[in-house]
Amino acid sequence: MAHVSRLASLKRREFLKHASALSVAGTAAPWALQLAAINEAAAATGSGDYKALVCIFLYGGNDYGNTVVPYDAASHAAYSTIRQTLATPRDQLAATALTPSVALPDGRQMALAPTLSAIKPVFDAGRLAVMLNIGTLMQPTTLAQYKAQSVPLPPKLFSHNDQQSLWQSSKPEGAISGWGGRLGDRFLSSNGNATFTCINVSGNAVFMSGGQAVQYQMSSGGAVAINGVTRSLFGSQACSEALRTLVTGDRTHWMESELNRVTARSINAQATVSTALSSVNLTTPFDTSSLSSQLSMVAKLIAARSSLGAARQVFFVSIGGFDLHDLLVDQHPKLLAQVGGAMASFDAALQELGVANNVTTFTASDFGRTLTSNGDGSDHGWGSHHLVMGGAVKGGRFYGTLPSVTVNGPDDVGQGRLLPTTAVDQLAATLALWMGVSASDLPSVLPGIGNFSNPNLGFMAA
Repeated sequence: MAHVSRLASLKRREFLKHASALSVAGTAAPWALQLAAINEAAAATGSGDYKALVCIFLYGGNDYGNTVVPYDAASHAAYSTIRQTLATPRDQLAATALTPSVALPDGRQMALAPTLSAIKPVFDAGRLAVMLNIGTLMQPTTLAQYKAQSVPLPPKLFSHNDQQSLWQSSKPEGAISGWGGRLGDRFLSSNGNATFTCINVSGNAVFMSGGQAVQYQMSSGGAVAINGVTRSLFGSQACSEALRTLVTGDRTHWMESELNRVTARSINAQATVSTALSSVNLTTPFDTSSLSSQLSMVAKLIAARSSLGAARQVFFVSIGGFDLHDLLVDQHPKLLAQVGGAMASFDAALQELGVANNVTTFTASDFGRTLTSNGDGSDHGWGSHHLVMGGAVKGGRFYGTLPSVTVNGPDDVGQGRLLPTTAVDQLAATLALWMGVSASDLPSVLPGIGNFSNPNLGFMAA
């Protein structure tokens, strides 16, 4: 009998663990399987101050060549020769040319895409840094090692689903936990309400699922309610109460019991979030794009952190459309304008709330793209340039190694696909250390971090 009880317990834990990664528990069914039972204390605790991490995922593979663009005359000429009709003319880059506090080697200069102009003042103010040639790596890898296949390489390179998963979890598609969720695991016990440790405002992402932490999913309009429970059903309060009993009442089967238990928690969480947000008065304007709406909601949730009992939080927002094999010149600037506008508004909102030093935001994407043109767009690549923003960021400069503007050069595995010189794990480790994870606990968040001699890239203030 005891054996059967233990088996049921193990099944229950596995059910919850796997359910946390199911997209069925997204916007279409927000009450289903959103909240895990949290029975184990986390190892790390906050120091009494608030900190949050915000991931902006650019789905489809962002084109690095037209995001952070070579600007000095020689580099831009090489870039234009390679990119042909895709290249951004140099005279359009003058307003977004960057003057970093630490000069790049060989007198080279870089500029942000013209439609990222909204965040240039953030760079100039020292709250935005550029991460150069970062991507998924299993260990430091040279071009010779790549060609010889003599070291472990990320599986299924250039595949959207697998590289998205590797960025978010360090494993290919099928992973059930991500480093954002595993980071959340370390801080569950430091939050008064562990439910709001990991909040996804864009649907479902493995990045936000941990061993115990489960992403709380909501929309940019707020927590998603079960209408039949929160309001009269068919004009009858009795029907509403009957539905509540049906979806929250005790059950004899362990799966039904768990489902109803997490449903009850989800209903309670929705009420808590709605009440907390009702008292938030944020005056910073955001535009009407989906990404801006998501980041506006994140800002409001941060404003409501005390009501939510949060000392450490991880957030996830996203924008799609970056798989631009075609129409890159037409579509990419529009996407970057949304990214730049949303990030600039979010930076302003954090300053309004007085928490700019407590929140760090970073961009991520499946992969970079080829520097070469296919005529109307670019193809799947590997390394890319990304942005890190926040008051604790040692901004106004570049981090990592600036790649050469060549095809089949020292940084290129083919067609201008960059071989990353900085690993996603190193970016993640630097952010985890800033959040308060100890160096000895880093492997619990990033199992492969021991393969890199320098886990701290130094872009965060102590």
